[in-house]
Amino acid sequence: MAGKQKRKLEDLSVDEFLLSGDFDSAGEDESEEETPKQNGVNKKNKKKDLRPSTSETGVKKKGKASEHKEQLSRLKSKDPEFFKFLQQNDQTLLNFDDTDSSEDEEEKKYHRLPSALKEASSDDDNDEDDEEGQKASKSKKAVETIKVTDKMVEEWKAALKKEPTPRLFREVTQAFKAAVATTKGDGGSQCRYKVADSSVFNALVLFCIRDIHTALQKMLNLKPDKDQKKLVLPSSSPKWQKNQIDIKMYLSGIVQLLSCLTESTVISAVLRHANQLVPYYLCLPKQCRHLVKQLMKQWSTGEETSRVLAFLALNKICRHKQETYLNPILKQMYISYVQNCKFTSPNALPMINFMQRTLTEMYSLDTQATYQHAFIYIRQLAIHLRNAMTLKKKETYQSVYNWQYIHCLYLWCRVLSTLHPSDVLQPLIYPLCQVIIGTIKLVPTSRYYPLRMHCCRALTLLSSSTNTFVPVLPFLLEIFQQVDFNKKPGRMSKKPINFAVILKLSKVNLMEKAYKDGLIEQLYDLILEYFHTQASSIGFPELALPTVIQLKAFLKECKVANYCKPVRQLLEKVQENSSHITGRRQKAAFGVADATAVAAWEKQVQQEGTPLTKYYSQWKKLREKEIQLEISGKERMEDLDLPEIKRRKIQEKKAEDKKEFKDLFESDSDSDEDGDGLKIKGKKGGRDSDEDDDELEDLSDMSDDEGMEDGDSDDDDDDEEEGDGKASKAPQPLSSSALIKLAEGDEDVVEDLELSDDD
Repeated sequence: MAGKQKRKLEDLSVDEFLLSGDFDSAGEDESEEETPKQNGVNKKNKKKDLRPSTSETGVKKKGKASEHKEQLSRLKSKDPEFFKFLQQNDQTLLNFDDTDSSEDEEEKKYHRLPSALKEASSDDDNDEDDEEGQKASKSKKAVETIKVTDKMVEEWKAALKKEPTPRLFREVTQAFKAAVATTKGDGGSQCRYKVADSSVFNALVLFCIRDIHTALQKMLNLKPDKDQKKLVLPSSSPKWQKNQIDIKMYLSGIVQLLSCLTESTVISAVLRHANQLVPYYLCLPKQCRHLVKQLMKQWSTGEETSRVLAFLALNKICRHKQETYLNPILKQMYISYVQNCKFTSPNALPMINFMQRTLTEMYSLDTQATYQHAFIYIRQLAIHLRNAMTLKKKETYQSVYNWQYIHCLYLWCRVLSTLHPSDVLQPLIYPLCQVIIGTIKLVPTSRYYPLRMHCCRALTLLSSSTNTFVPVLPFLLEIFQQVDFNKKPGRMSKKPINFAVILKLSKVNLMEKAYKDGLIEQLYDLILEYFHTQASSIGFPELALPTVIQLKAFLKECKVANYCKPVRQLLEKVQENSSHITGRRQKAAFGVADATAVAAWEKQVQQEGTPLTKYYSQWKKLREKEIQLEISGKERMEDLDLPEIKRRKIQEKKAEDKKEFKDLFESDSDSDEDGDGLKIKGKKGGRDSDEDDDELEDLSDMSDDEGMEDGDSDDDDDDEEEGDGKASKAPQPLSSSALIKLAEGDEDVVEDLELSDDD
């Protein structure tokens, strides 16, 4: 075959030879056929030597590595220049290990019998020896653990007070670690000491909280700096490196203890101790991060005292290591604030206000970082608002009209107003105002008046603190035009509506008398607060003019004395202040264009006081007392032993009347029921029943119980109407007495008509 191929190749031209690719492949096939045979024989011989007991038949396939090596060796004869190039530049490509991993893998697939059987006792003995060794090591550990007693704690306490040494401190930290381990249920198995008794645990933790800080200061020779603003870090002490491991263990134990505690008083004590140890935490970044995590948890969800202590520790950490911790802590605090203001109630509102104020104080540490955070989060609020305005879907409206969004708006208003004289934060005032105004205009219906009140209050705060004019009054005066205060309420309400903790009113609320009462009260408060912020402004008369016109128009239309009285009082105070400013303005000797003179004049007027500012200060005191009484009103009412009025339902009254007058109405009971059913068919009967229902509704508004009665009576009427409908479709048999009455009535009507015709 090879000879024929060679003769054929001699006859071929160069082009034909290049086009035909059969020559190399044929040669390769032959060589590949030969090599497997050789490899097969070699492998058989090897396996006979290694495993004489196993007999294999058949030729095994060659591995990929050996094939590739043979191809490279053939390359030497085919392309010597390229082979030489590889030898010079890349020896590793040519000289690689050609051991076939595929063969080993195939062998591993199948179980091979061992050449000689081993005795079973040897492995078992080894296993038993290992188990015995483990048991022995465990028993040694058990022997090593020392049980902590009250006597040991007292000895440690006395020794630390005398002279704290590194060895003594190590013992105390080991015992403290064992005590903390019991809180998580570990039992202190890996510790040198063991705390089994609760009294010992309490004594040890109390001793550590009280005495460890002073002992550490004494042991490391740390003296407080004269300049109290600068913090002395323990890492500056020459003894720090020697005691670093033990201090790290103790600080980790404090963090672990904080995560396990539930009692507020104990948490407060541990937080005070952690606050003392802040310099030590600042030297150990990992432990400090764990502490910050626990402090954040206590700041956002703990009790009042725990929140304050956690904030003080966070503030201390940020003040002394601002570049490292301020940005991440501010971010975490903002996220925690948003998460914890999802639901607002009278009980939760003080905590939300506390978080607002403390977060504002944290932002005051660095205005540059504050600008970055405020820009990002105000932009995020604006994006939510834009989506709601463009998509106009229920989901997008809900992303804006919720407590988290409103509390975030109020937070940024508080931040910008508190840090006002700041050139860095000044550009954020305008976009924030636009977002709040857009929020008010998104769904301007009467059901969202409480939300409007919250937004107006935030704008008033921002306007007064930053000396920026914001048009708040149009949104408040609009309510006077939209609501008909002369219309009688549909129902009476037992409790007043607390506008401070609601964003949306229900349809039932809009019908209540308390809704209009609360609305007038809120409008009075907000208009007065806004005018108080502008009371010393030189343009107060012009600012107040639209409001004066609107209030006068309201007083002309409104006929309810309870609503007219506060509005008239507000109007009088505004007019009095505007006339005061006008009188002062006439005496001024400068022009409107002189801004510095105007500012000086306004400052002087503010110092002297205006009629509105004096009235506002008195009103504010009274208003705060009223709010406190409203909060404590429930408790005061519970203390009083007031008599309870028990009202019986209509059905119970009917049943008792029937029992009492059973003898009188026993015979006519059937006819009365039938008669009632027939009366509803007539026009007169229908009107009477409607009037009765209206009267029942009016009466039912007086109390919740009577409202329940009204619902029952309405249901009864509905049932009767349904019954009458059925009766009209299918006639029912009447009693004899009812038939006689009907017959007599008809005869009377006919006789009258006949007599009139004869006349």
